[in-house]
Amino acid sequence: MSASSPWTHVARAAAALAAGMGVGRFVYTPILPLMHTQAGLSAGAGASLATANYVGYLVGALAGILAPVLVRSRTVLRGSLLLLTGTLGAMPLTHSTAVWGLLRLLAGLASALVFVVAAGSLLHHLREHPPHLSGWAFGGVGGGIALSGLLVLVLRSVADWRAAWGAAAALAAMLAAASWNLPPEDAPVAPAARSSTKLRTHRWFGALFVSYTLEGVGYIIAGTFLVAAIGQGSPGRLGSVAWVLVGLAAVPSSALWARLGRRWSRPGLLLTALVIQAAGIALPALVGGTAAALGSAVLFGATFIGVSTLALATGAHLQFPRSIALLTAGYSVGQILGPLAVAPLLHHGYHRALRLAALGVLAAAAAAAVLRIGFPHHMAVADHTAPVPQREPSGRLARRGRS
Repeated sequence: MSASSPWTHVARAAAALAAGMGVGRFVYTPILPLMHTQAGLSAGAGASLATANYVGYLVGALAGILAPVLVRSRTVLRGSLLLLTGTLGAMPLTHSTAVWGLLRLLAGLASALVFVVAAGSLLHHLREHPPHLSGWAFGGVGGGIALSGLLVLVLRSVADWRAAWGAAAALAAMLAAASWNLPPEDAPVAPAARSSTKLRTHRWFGALFVSYTLEGVGYIIAGTFLVAAIGQGSPGRLGSVAWVLVGLAAVPSSALWARLGRRWSRPGLLLTALVIQAAGIALPALVGGTAAALGSAVLFGATFIGVSTLALATGAHLQFPRSIALLTAGYSVGQILGPLAVAPLLHHGYHRALRLAALGVLAAAAAAAVLRIGFPHHMAVADHTAPVPQREPSGRLARRGRS
C-alpha cells in the first residue's frame, strides 16, 4: 500500500476513529460491570458517568461546528488523541465519582474532536473515491470496540478494573500513533449553491431530525448498558463476548450500508436498519439466553454505525442548510437524554432499560417511515463521492448515466 493510496488514508482514519470512539467512548461499556462489582460503583452513578461523557461529546461536536478551523487542524487531532489517552490512564488513579465524571467528560470532548477531524478529512480527501472507502474508515469504530472488548474479556479473569482502564489507555496510545499523520481537511469546502429546493425539503428534514434524535436516545442506552444487561441474566463472560461481537459486526456495516444506499432508497434502508436494531436491543430483555445475547450483539453492531451513515447521507441529499451540524447536535442531545431517562429504572436491573431503548428506536423507525412519504429522490445530491441516484419504476435507485 503506497503512501498515495486512498487505503492509507482509510487506515489512518480508521485508527483515529477506533481510538476516539471505539476505545475512548465505548470501552466504558465492558468495564462498567467490573466497576460495579469491584469498585463499588452504583447503577445510578454508572449512568451519571455515561451522561458526563455524552455531555462532553456534545460540547466537542458544537465546538467543531462553531469553529470550523478545528476540523482542519492536525494539532487539534493530536492534542485530542493525547487528552483521550490521558483520561483513560487516569481512571484507575482515583475512587472519586466526581473525578471519574470529569475524566469521562473530557474523554467525550476529545472523542468528538477526533471524530470531526477524521470525518472532515475523509470528506475532503476521499470525495473523488467510492463512498464504501469512507465506510471502511468508519468501521474503525467497530474495530476499536472489538479490540477493547477483547482486552477486557482477557483481563477480567486475571486482573481488575484498574488494569482494564490501563490496557485501554495503552491501546488508545497505539491507535493514536497509527493515526498520528492523518492529514486533516486542508481547505474550507465552498458551500453548495442553494436554491428554492431547500424551502421544499423542511418537512422531510424534520422527520429525519426527529428520527435521528430518537435513535440517539435508544442506541446509547444499549451502547452503554448492553454488557451489564446480558451479564445480569447470564453471569460470566457472555456479556464481554457479546460486546466483542458488536464491534466485529460494526466493522463492515458502514461500508455495506453505503453500498446499499447507492442502489436502494436511503429512507427505506434507514427504516429497515432501525427496525432491525430495535429487535436486536430487545432480544436479551425479552428472551434471554446465550443465543439471544449473541444475536442481539450482531444485530446491534450491524446497524448502529450504518444508521448514522444513512441519516447523514440523507440530510446531505435534502440539501438542508447545515444538515450535518443539526443532525449531529440532535443525536448528541439524544445521547445525553438516554441514560438520564433510564436511570430510575436501573434499580430493578437493566432489562427495563433495554426495553425502553428498543421502544425509542422503534419511534425513530416510525419517523423514518414518515420520511419516506413523497421523499424527493429526484433531487440532485450534494455528494461528490457518489453518482446522483434516480428512481426506477421498480422502486430501486439507478445511477445517473445508466439506462
